[in-house]
Amino acid sequence: MPDDKIEIENVNIPGRSERVDRAKYSAMREALLAVLPSKAPGLTVAAAKEALVPLLPDDLFPQGKTAGWWLKAVQLDLEAKGVIKRAPQKPVHLYRHGT
Repeated sequence: MPDDKIEIENVNIPGRSERVDRAKYSAMREALLAVLPSKAPGLTVAAAKEALVPLLPDDLFPQGKTAGWWLKAVQLDLEAKGVIKRAPQKPVHLYRHGT
């Protein structure tokens, strides 16, 4: 049986990982990376969420439900892995790194 969970990290809590639903993680990761620009300053988290919700599969995120939680979980994991970065400004702005 394939593993339906994926282990994710949190940039704010090094060394700690959590197991979450693989399908939802993958869908959110794909949508987030699709909307984030490759250069700073990037998008605010709110703007990224607004842009990516329409890209999410409705069977996993009906009417965008739980998208905020999953966005934060994927954001922190991708930051920990160096895939995305925060621009040095407030509010938090995200962009793809090295793509």
